[in-house]
Amino acid sequence: MIIPMSTLKTKHLTIDLEKIQNDLKPVWKRFDTIKDFTQVKVLNAFKQAGIQNSHFSWVTGYGYDDLGKDKLDELYAAYFNTEAALVRPQLVSGTHAIASAIFGNLKSGDRLITVGKPYDTLQTVFDKWSERFGIELVSLRAEGEVIQLTDFVGELNCLDNARNDKGHDLYFIQRSRGYEWRDSHSLDYIEKLIVEIKSQNPKAIVFVDNCYGEFTQEREPTDIGADLIAGSLIKNPGGGIVAAGAYIAGKEELVNNAADFVTAPGIGKHGGCMFDQTRLYFQGFFMAPLIVSEALKGMSLAAKVFENMGLETLPGSESDRNDIIQAIKFNDKDKLIEFCKIVQNNCPINSMFSPIPDDISGYDDQVIMASGSFIEGSSIELSADGPLREPFVGYFQGGLSYAHTKHVLSQIILSDNLG
Repeated sequence: MIIPMSTLKTKHLTIDLEKIQNDLKPVWKRFDTIKDFTQVKVLNAFKQAGIQNSHFSWVTGYGYDDLGKDKLDELYAAYFNTEAALVRPQLVSGTHAIASAIFGNLKSGDRLITVGKPYDTLQTVFDKWSERFGIELVSLRAEGEVIQLTDFVGELNCLDNARNDKGHDLYFIQRSRGYEWRDSHSLDYIEKLIVEIKSQNPKAIVFVDNCYGEFTQEREPTDIGADLIAGSLIKNPGGGIVAAGAYIAGKEELVNNAADFVTAPGIGKHGGCMFDQTRLYFQGFFMAPLIVSEALKGMSLAAKVFENMGLETLPGSESDRNDIIQAIKFNDKDKLIEFCKIVQNNCPINSMFSPIPDDISGYDDQVIMASGSFIEGSSIELSADGPLREPFVGYFQGGLSYAHTKHVLSQIILSDNLG
């Protein structure tokens, strides 16, 4: 059923989508400015790397002597303003890339210092592998709190006094929020953290989990001092067309260490077949600024709609955005489930199915997920999920097409179980 996109009425509320869109024009103008800037930045990276048709070809077997693969690494390094990059389908997820980048650069006696609590599955990785490899795991703040800069400086002083002179420190900063009720970290905030870390410990490695954040601002974490970043290609940088994989970018020595961890020492970046996906990796990266802009517009509309429904949202509808995720506090388990059902019912793939909460490895609570996407698990495509724990927050993300997100929101407004 096609719903006229003007004033939508139910027995509970009336919402004028056209007025909301008009109110959001100043916000969308900011998104367009970022899109225009990052699109030119991407183009310049293509030109700097000298990408040509011959780089779409691939080799079989071990993947050696693959010029396209090498150029793909060069493209990412150029865009992220780094010495090197590793872009591979063998990196099965953002979590895999993050774990490889971190533990490829730590050894027994080193410290992994998390600035905040990592998301659930990554915390499991950190707990298990830190113990296995003899790495001290330190957290700088309590769960659910964003550390204040003055408190951060004080904790750094304590860490400095306790440092083992023989070991090295790697600081982990998660740009997005995981399943926490907080806004994603701004680059200004991250930059202040990096300045303080480097002022007290210049040799420390600063790693930023960049998942969901690419192309949402004109700068990236590596432009403000991060030594190493990683992210998933079925999120922002894949542009919605990359089938699998992830990337790592940063200082050459650190990227090479990560590559050794992914494959094996002596093989590193040289190994790994691209399975005839190289062109899609290039094309997805070129499309990413546009796709991310569509997602940002859709999520700002979502925030405004849910605010009109009387629900608390993070970020607010007129806020700057540092990732493609919109959090909505439902304060009701049944409403969270209904929200995910509506999203699933209006996805292009698997719309006939209904999501149900279930146990998922790495999570203490049951989780409900809605994702009818062309790429399984893609979160640059429109999807929704959330853990079944108070205050029952739903996480709405992505959207290849603003028009699709708008239609899904119209169905949410019309639902008697949510309105």
